[in-house]
Amino acid sequence: MAPVGELQALVRRALGAHADLQDVQRLRGGTKKGVYRLTLVDGSSVIVYLWSSQENYWPVREGIAEDRDPFSHADGLDLFLGATDALIRAGVRTLLVHLVEKHHPGLGADVAIVQDVPGPTLEEHIAHGDPDQVRVVLERVRHTLGAMAAHTQDGLGKACGPLIRDRSCPEVVVERALADLAEGAERRPVLAQVATRVAERLRTLVGRITPRREYGLVHGELGPDHILVDADDRPVLIDIEGLMYFDLEWEHTFLRLRFGEWYRHLGCPGLDPARIDLYMLAHHLSLVAGPLRLLDGPYPDRAEMQAIVDHHLGCVLAQV
Repeated sequence: MAPVGELQALVRRALGAHADLQDVQRLRGGTKKGVYRLTLVDGSSVIVYLWSSQENYWPVREGIAEDRDPFSHADGLDLFLGATDALIRAGVRTLLVHLVEKHHPGLGADVAIVQDVPGPTLEEHIAHGDPDQVRVVLERVRHTLGAMAAHTQDGLGKACGPLIRDRSCPEVVVERALADLAEGAERRPVLAQVATRVAERLRTLVGRITPRREYGLVHGELGPDHILVDADDRPVLIDIEGLMYFDLEWEHTFLRLRFGEWYRHLGCPGLDPARIDLYMLAHHLSLVAGPLRLLDGPYPDRAEMQAIVDHHLGCVLAQV
């Protein structure tokens, strides 16, 4: 738990000398940063993000040229601020930033204090809410996705740049998928037995894709747990550090995986079926290798990660 005294001082710098801290609650789910709700004595609250090695469960991956890989690490204050600026320019709502501080000595972390939207996530609305209300929110999410898609660039890469113009999205995806395949095969013998056929399948799929030179803004991991819903049923995007310019099909294949039957309210016309097929297989491979990587470390929700591995491994095996 972050030191309460340091958090109190931060809150006063962000909100004023009369902002007195009453309670600190660590929120679940973060794997790359610490997320805490700070409740004040007047009943209001803010969120604090902490980026540090102690708050990041992901192991360091060697040999990745970050400026050449839009899928390189998606954590850190600079990426958060760059993504926030890009979403604001696109007219998309995310959390209001009250204060940022790099290299905070008392917390040993980069820090941001942001607006708290205390309402449930869209995931919680889907699980327990009124279906008519869920449809209203999803329609607004669809408009949000449209605004992001219209915010285009002629290169791909993280929202805060630099952009890559000599590689295509399918090339990047296949390179990453082959790496995920190799990593997953090292840990799961059943995947190793079919690795050659999976690699052939990836190369067949990428061979069907025609070139493209314009890319929209995508969140990258936009599940219903990364969308807050405010009191007026408006969506608010969170966990935005991976925001990038990329093929829209990458976003929509992930949306299909995460939203299931509700995806029909988020569909986008004009998506390329060839890219959809390639990117869906790549997502399955990523959702095998990534959780296995987390399980190599001290990540606490181990049963949840193991279930993700098992499900997506089954989806990969079904394709070969």
